[in-house]
Amino acid sequence: MEFFDLIEQRYSMRGFEDKEVEQEKLDKVLKAAQLAPTGANFQPFKVVVIDTRKYKEELTAIYSPDWFTQAPIALCVLASKEKAWTRRYDNKNIADIDATIVMTHMILAAEDVGLNTCFIAAFKPDKAKEFLNLDDEWEAVLFTPLGYGNAEPRETPRKSIDELVIYK
Repeated sequence: MEFFDLIEQRYSMRGFEDKEVEQEKLDKVLKAAQLAPTGANFQPFKVVVIDTRKYKEELTAIYSPDWFTQAPIALCVLASKEKAWTRRYDNKNIADIDATIVMTHMILAAEDVGLNTCFIAAFKPDKAKEFLNLDDEWEAVLFTPLGYGNAEPRETPRKSIDELVIYK
């Protein structure tokens, strides 16, 4: 699939079939995470692959919409501020940025192999930390369900290029 076709057709799926994800497709999605660029190539992330059927109750406590646990897999990107690059001029730590790049790579790879996803940042961080048994070094940054979608896309109007781009 051509890249612009992929990004134009991709949308946040909010409904999933009861269908397993093939290991080959999951492996490609995880490979995309491994290949994601990170600050100074420090790779301060981990990806947690979660069986939604096994952990439905725990995942629902983290993020409650039913469609989140309809997909057979949920992915979570963890970030370590201790391991991430920090800009020396203002001490800006980019762990969250790195984690977001990783999730974006996985989401685009999922679309490329015929799977669907949805960025989830509106989860309960305390419940995620407890479920994932994270120490203070690691933070859950983003989740996504991963599976075969069965919902129609919602209208997602976009601002014009003129509203979004500044030329100097």
